[in-house]
Amino acid sequence: MSAIELCRTAALGGHVEHCADCGLVRIAYNSCRNRHCPKCQGLARAAWLAQRQAELLPVPYFHVVFTLPAAAADIAFQNKAIVYAILFRAAAETLCTIANDPRHLGAEIGLVAVLHTWGHNLQHHPHVHCIVPAGGLSLDGTHWIACRPGFFLPVRVLSLLFRRLFLEQLQAAFDAGTLGFYGDLAGLADHAAFERQLNELRRLEWIVYAKPPFGQPDQVLAYLGRYTHRVAIANSRLVSIEQGQVSFRWRDYRQHGKAKVMALAAGEFIRRFLLHTLPDGFHRIRHYGFLANGQRRAKLAHCRQLLAVPAPVPPAPADYRERYRQLTGLSLDLCPCCGGAMVPLGPLPRPARHNKPSWFDSS
Repeated sequence: MSAIELCRTAALGGHVEHCADCGLVRIAYNSCRNRHCPKCQGLARAAWLAQRQAELLPVPYFHVVFTLPAAAADIAFQNKAIVYAILFRAAAETLCTIANDPRHLGAEIGLVAVLHTWGHNLQHHPHVHCIVPAGGLSLDGTHWIACRPGFFLPVRVLSLLFRRLFLEQLQAAFDAGTLGFYGDLAGLADHAAFERQLNELRRLEWIVYAKPPFGQPDQVLAYLGRYTHRVAIANSRLVSIEQGQVSFRWRDYRQHGKAKVMALAAGEFIRRFLLHTLPDGFHRIRHYGFLANGQRRAKLAHCRQLLAVPAPVPPAPADYRERYRQLTGLSLDLCPCCGGAMVPLGPLPRPARHNKPSWFDSS
């Protein structure tokens, strides 16, 4: 919260520049670069998307969502690093296992998985979005196997395996003594109570939702660009802050996605926002299968060879000013008043008391 409060203020320093034509002086204060800050992820998102652009294959892409039931989500909230990691592994292993099965696709697939922990009303609602090319490498690596048009993998089969894998790994974490239980969940520290909770979870229907495939690969980037580098809420959804109440736009999916405005007391709004802070160093975007980090370049080259498509031209390197122009269509080099050239005058140091902020997190 300190990072977000001080972001782009004099407390973090900045730099000064002036217009060579009209003499306008402009101060640009530094960003906090905290990954939870709603103002700081635009340039990081632009750089990440440029890298992903070079990895797109000329095939349709599917969008699959794995969601935790409420009882499992409560355990996840008190054990974020451990249970969110289990959620990632279970979702990725589910997709890769079913895709590898010759009765379904019989191929090695690749996927990008993005963790979301919020619903549109900002309550805790952990789920993983998976973006998957519609096909994969044959198990012997000799040809590309395409999915049937409009169909990826059977959702019912995915749901059953996802539930089993998640609960097996959750049981293993409990047996290893790595889970903690507090408050209303303190009773789950007892083995018998935890086993009863697992049995309840086994009886539930776990939700795996396969959305219609994206029409073009570029639509994948348009989707990812909205959701990969954002936590809980974008500034654009804020409507007003008046008399201690924060109003924001949201969609009520219990009423078919009807657009509404919700007003919360400022303290409650901040509490809901803070539900979605992540442990330091936790990666909320992960790659699996032939898109896994250790083998992505070689595997993608092989996929393009089998699909008979040329390798993409790598994007030209760009500094932050160019990335800002690509992202917003605006140029930081031009005067907003007359269009003249902005010339740097020098840095603006931060006050001494902010030289070593304890909250800094650029992960």
